[in-house]
Amino acid sequence: MTGRPAELFASHPVAATTTADDATAALSEVFLPVQVESADRSPAVRMHLNALRVGRITFGYMRFREAVRIRTAEPVEYHLDVPVQARMTARTAGGPALHGSEQTAGVFMPGRPVDLDCSDWFAQVAVMIPRQELQTELELLLDAPVSDPIEFDPAFALDTAGGRAVTQALRLVEEASGRSDGPLAHPLAVRALEQVFLHSLLLGQPHDHSAALAVPRGGSGARSVSWAVELLRDDLARPWTVGELAAAACTSVRSLQEGFRRSLDTTPMAYLRRLRLERVREDLLTAAPDGVTVTEVATRWGFLHVSRFAGAYGERFGELPSETLRRARRS
Repeated sequence: MTGRPAELFASHPVAATTTADDATAALSEVFLPVQVESADRSPAVRMHLNALRVGRITFGYMRFREAVRIRTAEPVEYHLDVPVQARMTARTAGGPALHGSEQTAGVFMPGRPVDLDCSDWFAQVAVMIPRQELQTELELLLDAPVSDPIEFDPAFALDTAGGRAVTQALRLVEEASGRSDGPLAHPLAVRALEQVFLHSLLLGQPHDHSAALAVPRGGSGARSVSWAVELLRDDLARPWTVGELAAAACTSVRSLQEGFRRSLDTTPMAYLRRLRLERVREDLLTAAPDGVTVTEVATRWGFLHVSRFAGAYGERFGELPSETLRRARRS
């Protein structure tokens, strides 16, 4: 084939190379350390590379004129390679050959170097996904901690429902990338695009947690958040740490924090502080005329720095705690 494929992420050009050394440098800077050489060992490698970040995911588009070999270092992250023209053969240490085409993408796991043999006029979309981000998203979907790396089937059939979902997610990123005032200019929209892509991959490509994902359950992380909220309300005076709360709710710290952010737009410790401030206000409003002081009530609910407490209280309720107490005693 001698024609060019449609260029993706065209508004984010990174490099246009003519040598193997330049191609090596460009790909190594955007993705991970690699070594690029032409299949016939000549120094000429004409490559065009576009790339952008969406949240913490790197999306790239590369095309080559010559047939090339690409050898990667040991990856730290997950990589998804989606051929859009011509073919490639990928081999990982100890694994069978994967034949990538416009119908078959490759999913490559952390810790396993990959050798790619690409035909001439080869083009692909390459996606680099941080391991921790993918694991956290899986924990939120499962509402349970995940200790081991996710193990995907390496060959990803793009003509399946899961393959079409990932392809559609890539189209969303491509459309957003071409608009300077579009979704990529807004952090919440970026997070939504990132999540759509991660969910498409986790739900669309088989892996060692797919069976658990198939079990019906509530919203992502909702059960752990609800459980944690109940624990906090039942024992507000306890000197909770986020680690203790996550363990008690049978989830990971990262998943609990992400669940609170999504469900309540706050953090577990900020939510605990808000509950305690409300309890302090209740005690101040019902205090006897000759009863406790502000410091005593604040200390009872875990606020040991009175000046910081007074500032947080004033920000939350629009008056100082001493004013609340005086008003309660007058009434």
